[in-house]
Amino acid sequence: MQDDIDGIHSDDSGGEHLLKQGEPLREQDRFLPIANITKIMKKGIPANGKIAKDARECIQECVSEFISFITSEASDRCHMEKRKTINGEDILCAMYALGFENYIDPLKLYLNKYRESVAAERTVSEESKEPQTSSEPGNDLHCERNQE
Repeated sequence: MQDDIDGIHSDDSGGEHLLKQGEPLREQDRFLPIANITKIMKKGIPANGKIAKDARECIQECVSEFISFITSEASDRCHMEKRKTINGEDILCAMYALGFENYIDPLKLYLNKYRESVAAERTVSEESKEPQTSSEPGNDLHCERNQE
């Protein structure tokens, strides 16, 4: 049995996901919140447009499965490197390994901008006046493609 990052165990044979206490995962714990999915979907349609319940649920399931798919690959990478925490580079490498290389450059850019923003906030909150150097993490990404 392999440990996932969020404390959920997954059976390598594709078995049922269980919480550490042995309780099966509830459906609402397996999927992203439907309200969040609906909010994002509504941004792509006219203001008076409607989204059918089955369409929202279908997208909810697909997006949740996609995130699980990518996270599982990233978790495998961490496990091989004997690390317990998935980071941004792990997600990018997982996406590359799974054939989503077209997303790597924009996501790398976003990750670097996010990290710069966090560093700037930290600097302001610490009221430090020393300049922070940025090595732009993520630019030296070393990923391998799955050969399946």
